[in-house]
Amino acid sequence: MSGLFISDRYPAYFETLRMSKPFKRKRSPLFQLGVIVFTQAVREHLELYRHDASDVLSRHVAGDWGDLPLEDARENEFALEQPLRIFSSYEVAGQRIWVITEADRNATTLIFPHEY
Repeated sequence: MSGLFISDRYPAYFETLRMSKPFKRKRSPLFQLGVIVFTQAVREHLELYRHDASDVLSRHVAGDWGDLPLEDARENEFALEQPLRIFSSYEVAGQRIWVITEADRNATTLIFPHEY
């Protein structure tokens, strides 16, 4: 698929850490998303359950990383100031979806863990 930028940096299985207090949305985005890319399976899942991807994208760009291990959340905070990938994980209609923004901020991909 053209525009799909994936590597083996993040394993398909990991323990999650839920945020202990409600997330407060920030007014402005913390970084650029670039081109938004969906895998076919994610697109079909979102359409089937009539879920708007803008929800997870707005959380991702505002610094709500979803359900991530603390180490990955800290890496995202560091990546805001460095040319590193930014990674989030959300449950959408019973399925885990990963949101990955490339280090150069030219693309953000929504993908199922099993497709990674």
